[in-house]
Order: sequence, then C-alpha cells, then structure tokens
Amino acid sequence: MRSSHLKVPKACSAAVPETLAIDVCEAVSDVFARVGDKWSLLVIHVLSSGTMRSSELKRSLGPISQKVLTATLRGLERDGYVSRSVTPSVPARVDYELTAMGHEVLAPVTALATWAMSHRPQVKAARAQFDIEYA
Repeated sequence: MRSSHLKVPKACSAAVPETLAIDVCEAVSDVFARVGDKWSLLVIHVLSSGTMRSSELKRSLGPISQKVLTATLRGLERDGYVSRSVTPSVPARVDYELTAMGHEVLAPVTALATWAMSHRPQVKAARAQFDIEYA
C-alpha cells in the first residue's frame, strides 16, 4: 500500500514513510476484519447488556451454529474484545463479557449502524439505478 491510499494531504505524503502507510493499512484492515464480521458485531451488541453464557448468547443470536459461535467468540477473545471466565462445576460454567476495549468499540460501531439505517433508502435507490443502467 502506498501513502496515497491514506487520506494524507499531498504536502505530508512525502513525510509518510512507505512502511508506516503499510502498518496503518494493516492495522485498520485487522480491526475491520474482526468488527466488520456479521456475527462479531452481533455478539458485541448482545454482550453490551452484560455477562452471558454461551447457550444464552446462542439463543439471543438466533440462527448461528455452535461452530460459528465458538469461532467468533475465540476470535473476539483473541483480539481483546471479549473475556472468557470458567467456573469449575459440573458441567463447567463458561461466561463471556465485553472487555473495556469491547465496550469502547460499541460507540463507533453503533454510530456506523445508525448511519447505515438512516441511509438505507439512498443505498437501495442507488442500487436500483445502477441495476437499471448496467443490467
């Protein structure tokens, strides 16, 4: 990636080393890959109301397979958005909750979701126009 791919003014672009541009793009890409995932966003949203067990999460999310839920939770835990705590019992109790970073990401994600909902008619109209022109 070049610094021209970033919103860097031309006067500053010479001052942005190529490696910094690549680092910025990779950092943004990594975060978007996680929080932009359909199930990750929904899990973060559901956990915003408090700690939950895996089975409670599954019921709250609807049509998600156990395999996808497990993979999503592991990814969110690995990236630091969710914490997992195990209480020894029979069967073992596993609880998930948002970390401080998980709570922080709620604000921009909620803002984007709100924007998407308010602009949905314009997006649908643009798609319809595109389909007419290029069909």
